This record gives sequence, structure tokens and C-alpha cells, in this order.
Amino acid sequence: MKHRTYGTEPVPLAKAASDIPAGSLPSLRRQAATCQACPLWRHATQTVFGEGPADAAVMLIGEQPGAQEDLQGRPFVGPAGRLLDRALEDAGLDRRALFLTNTVKHFKYEPRGKLRLHKRANAAEQAACRRWLAAELLRVKPRVLVGLGAMAAQTLFGNAFRIGRDRGQWHELAGGARGLATWHPSALLRQRDGADRDARYAQLVADLRLVAAALAEDG
Repeated sequence: MKHRTYGTEPVPLAKAASDIPAGSLPSLRRQAATCQACPLWRHATQTVFGEGPADAAVMLIGEQPGAQEDLQGRPFVGPAGRLLDRALEDAGLDRRALFLTNTVKHFKYEPRGKLRLHKRANAAEQAACRRWLAAELLRVKPRVLVGLGAMAAQTLFGNAFRIGRDRGQWHELAGGARGLATWHPSALLRQRDGADRDARYAQLVADLRLVAAALAEDG
């Protein structure tokens, strides 16, 4: 895997990020609030920046905000976030100790009557927003990264990564970090078959337990 660098600091991303801003997390949050690097800001309510301790050992990276995240300005506060909270609890992880963020910081959707239906950010939009994820990584310096969903996983590990095939496997990353990827909770919510949904939830919890075990090993 090719490692990216920013100045002399390695960035644990397989995909390049350009013009990475500097500053503390509060400063980065203020800068991101006025970002117009891609068209997504035009229709979103607000930027949804990451949140959590500035020295968090673990960073969970999702794909992009949903409708509730867009309204509240916080990551993982909608239905998928509630499912993630349950999975974290089942895995023995405290959300308050983690840094939670997304690959893309604005909600992309298409209107359907009164509803706003999620629409996946395209490659150009992802690339424009990657600078903020890189800045979060350089500031927090987590030891463990967890990609939730295909977009986050491929940002971390490259386009060849497949969640169904490669989830739950550790990868060494730049700067001494390591990471794995697993199902995004929203993928479980989209599962119509209850047995399949339960199986994926069990896999999500098992993968998060690997993270908890890694933290315990590191002390």
C-alpha cells in the first residue's frame, strides 16, 4: 500500500489529499464550516465535522452524513448512529473515548417529496473533502482506524478493498497506525432479510471487538 505524506508527516490514507489545512481541532472545525471546495455545501444545512477526544486512540470513519447528522451537525446521531452505539456497547467500546467522523462532511441527497434521500458522493466530491479527513488524522493521530463502509475502507486501503471479502482484517498504515474495515450500520438497516441483518450485525460487533482487544493489548 502506498503511504501518503504531508510535509514530513505520514498520512494513513491510500488516497491522496491535497491542500491539507493546519490548526487545532476547533480551528479545523471553523475552517471546514465555510468549505466550498465542492458543490455539496450548496444544499446541505451545515458541515458535519468529526467529534471526540483530540488524543483518541481510535478513529471511526464513516462515509457521509445522513439527514439527522445534517440537521444536528454531529456525526452518527441518526438511525445508523443509534445502531452503531448498540454495537459499540456490545463490543465493549465507549463512544465517548472515540473520535467519530466521515469521509465526506456534507449531506448529499436527492429530494423525494418531503423526504431527502441519501445519495452517494462521487469521486470528485470525495477527493475535495479528503483534506478535512487528512487534517483530522494528522491532529488526532489515532493508533487504530476503523473504516465503516466501502467508501471509508477504500479511502484507507485502496480501491481493491471489498467489505464482504476483506472486512475484519488488520492492515498496517502509515505512522505506525493500523486499521480494519467493517460494515457501515446503514448497510444493516437496508437489509430486508432479518437473518442477513442479524448476521451482519454479529460481524460488525466481532470486528469492533478486535478493536477493543487491540486497545487492551496496547495498554
